[in-house]
Amino acid sequence: MRPPSSSPPSPSLWRDTDFRRLWAGQTASQLGEHTTLVVLPLFAVLTLDAGAGPLGALRAVGQAPILLLSLLAGAWVDRWRARTVMVLTDAARAVALGAAAVAGLLGLLGLPALFVVAFTVGALSVLFDVAYQASLVRMVRRDQLVRGNSALEGSRSAAQIGGPALGGALVSLLSAPVAAAAGALFFAVSFVSLRRIRRPESVPERVAPVPERPELVAPVRGRIREGLRFVAGNAWLRAVCLASAAFQLSFAATMTVYLLFLPRELHLTGATVGLALAASGPGALLGSVLAARLPGRLGHGVVLVSAAVLGNGALLCVPALHGSTTATILALLAVNFVFGTFSQLVNVTVMSVRQAVTPDGMQGRAAATITFVGMGFTPLGSLLGGLLAQEWGLRTGLLVTAAGMMLSPVLMAASPLARLGRLLPVPREEPRPTERRGSE
Repeated sequence: MRPPSSSPPSPSLWRDTDFRRLWAGQTASQLGEHTTLVVLPLFAVLTLDAGAGPLGALRAVGQAPILLLSLLAGAWVDRWRARTVMVLTDAARAVALGAAAVAGLLGLLGLPALFVVAFTVGALSVLFDVAYQASLVRMVRRDQLVRGNSALEGSRSAAQIGGPALGGALVSLLSAPVAAAAGALFFAVSFVSLRRIRRPESVPERVAPVPERPELVAPVRGRIREGLRFVAGNAWLRAVCLASAAFQLSFAATMTVYLLFLPRELHLTGATVGLALAASGPGALLGSVLAARLPGRLGHGVVLVSAAVLGNGALLCVPALHGSTTATILALLAVNFVFGTFSQLVNVTVMSVRQAVTPDGMQGRAAATITFVGMGFTPLGSLLGGLLAQEWGLRTGLLVTAAGMMLSPVLMAASPLARLGRLLPVPREEPRPTERRGSE
């Protein structure tokens, strides 16, 4: 169990065997997830000869659970042991991908079945992602959240770099079904690692109901409403929601124009575009390292606002580039590296603040609500970016959408987030007596 916040400083998280198992399991799971994001579309194109329309539909089906299930996932995770959710979702993803691999090798997998696999894996990934964030809060002290998130988000960033590359290489060198089997293997490794965690985990909401407090066993819809009300009523989380929505809307618009700007306006090859985008990966790793140190030295509010300004502002440099010269390519690499570094610094710091100000019994719903609100604006942002590029041209459209990303740090600067100091705040609402863990 997590010691109370007033206890002496704890030893390094890396000396904690259970944390290492959580980290190893989460790393393997993220590798499986990001490998699968590339493998399933390639499976459709190379093995099933799918065209652009079916391929786009496949990607949409795989992303749909983010909007459809995020709020439900938060309600469910707050009622279950997070580790149980992670173990079950890893097992189910391994089975789904393993079955797809076997069917593909036997020539029995059609496009409709692949749609089912994509949706299943996407839905299970939503559950896993919400659960691992709640699991960390239930495992470590609140003063260890930044370091724990730094480690977990660092491995996720590494998976974002290595997963797609590994998936593409396996499909090219072996076959799409074998690559799908490799994804299943990653999930199986995560399953084994997470199963070995021995620390007991109690769930704040799964307690014996008090007769005079029947709302403690509210149905799923009621718990979702509680999560929405909690986030809307908390000034810090409300600011996180607004800043996240502004960022996701503008970022989706920017990336739509950006992916057209590089090949059509700068005349870069596909390989060069991939190289430029990949530079954000090493930057994200650096951002994860900085997130373990800077907030405690400079203050969480200062880090959030300044990192958002630097990271989002870096993309304002791209519209000024011309041609496909070496200098242009180096500038793109630098811009993406800076963006990756400071965006990840913001991500980890925001996650730590959100976890710190949220009572244990609300962790899953708070994470899911913020994800739902933020990611819900991405389709609109993509449509907006395409419209601006069509009406105003690629260079002007990119400048406008990149400038829109600066709204996110402005919202944070005008909110209580900017006033956060070196120490993370504590939840304003402690769990009710029936929800507390007796050994804490």
